[in-house]
Amino acid sequence: MKYAFCGGKLLDGTREMQPREGLVLRTDGDRITDIVPEGTDLTGYEVVDLKGGYLMPGLINMHVHLAGSGKPQKKQRDNEKLVKTILSTGLTRKVAYGMVAGFAKDELFSGVTTIRTVGGLADFDTRLRDDIRAGRRVGPRILAANEGISVPGGHMAGSVAVAAHTIDEALAQLEKGRQQGVDLVKLMITGGVLDAKEKGVPGELKMPPEMVKVVCERAHEMGYTVAAHVESPEGVRVALENGVDSIEHGAKPDADILRLFRERGAFLCTTISPALPYALFDRSVSNASEVEQYNGNVVFEGIIDCAKAALEQDIPVVLGNDVGCPWITQYDFWRELYYFHKYVGVSNAFALYTATGRSAQLAGIGQETGTLEPGKAADLIVTAADPLADLRALRHVELVMSHGQLHRAPQVKHRKNVEAELSPSRGGHSPRRRWPCGRSGRCRCGRTW
Repeated sequence: MKYAFCGGKLLDGTREMQPREGLVLRTDGDRITDIVPEGTDLTGYEVVDLKGGYLMPGLINMHVHLAGSGKPQKKQRDNEKLVKTILSTGLTRKVAYGMVAGFAKDELFSGVTTIRTVGGLADFDTRLRDDIRAGRRVGPRILAANEGISVPGGHMAGSVAVAAHTIDEALAQLEKGRQQGVDLVKLMITGGVLDAKEKGVPGELKMPPEMVKVVCERAHEMGYTVAAHVESPEGVRVALENGVDSIEHGAKPDADILRLFRERGAFLCTTISPALPYALFDRSVSNASEVEQYNGNVVFEGIIDCAKAALEQDIPVVLGNDVGCPWITQYDFWRELYYFHKYVGVSNAFALYTATGRSAQLAGIGQETGTLEPGKAADLIVTAADPLADLRALRHVELVMSHGQLHRAPQVKHRKNVEAELSPSRGGHSPRRRWPCGRSGRCRCGRTW
């Protein structure tokens, strides 16, 4: 099918993007063929009138766990036990795979045309990637890591990561991933907010440095990049010293850590969304303990500080929302861009560039997607309002195109309790909220919104 998108404004996904009018973007199958002036002959094309809307590259979510719904939990659940149950029979595996596929479709219909998965159930992510490529499922482009590599008692061990007791077991899991056809490798080097038992110690180092080093060396020999879950300065230092290519989350850096980023050529994947509810919500809303709330704020502040310092030092930064964590849904990636602007202080244009052209470059797919250019994949979204004026325009996607398929007025079912707490303008006033999304005021941690 050949389409001609006209009557809109183009945002091309480059760092200096500005809306361009009077142009027609034409596609053939799954490719952008050219961008031509209005008035060009469009015989043979289905004309799509954008009615003044904004046409841009699809968003790229660089940190996704497809097995998670984002449903808030009143108490921590035993994820290891749950995953064992899910994978125990053919029927439960089939149901779970369908759920994962549905979440991927939610990503696409909310404007995300590429996801990078960094911990999932068994081989579901690579299977779904291949099913989408073959046209058997509808969803975004997937860069898949499948199960992460953790250690006993480590982050997500037994759920979306395998607990490796020894270096040999870690290497065996790496080889298993190679046989499954993964696109990257994920290590769980530190704990997280919910793993910590005491105040002030989120992101405790779990994986021995020698394991990090050996796995990174072998992964690089295989041609893989290595992403690492890290939520403490010690963890960031160990990860970078031993060969990790991307720091997922981050922590308050010192001069030595920034030096290691530069020397390693590593990038930072900023994830503000998952820490925010723990840090800023009243505990009656988040259901967090006092320790979890305290540590959530440590991580929240550390992620923001790391992103600011990285940008100041010209260290590359991308965005992911760690979807699957409580309150973080498969359709809400737009919030991460909004928070990046709000808390890190970047412009709306830079936030959009980070989630399109910049992410494509750092994910190794910059020749394929991320910008509107002839020859690239027709990964396209349209919004009625201008995201450069207000990133919240991205919450309402009018059109999505991916894999040669055009989806008009895509619909995603929203969680009412999540919307009510994260979007006060839509959910009404509640004194329990700290207004993380758009309302002015001052929260308990001292930040002004």
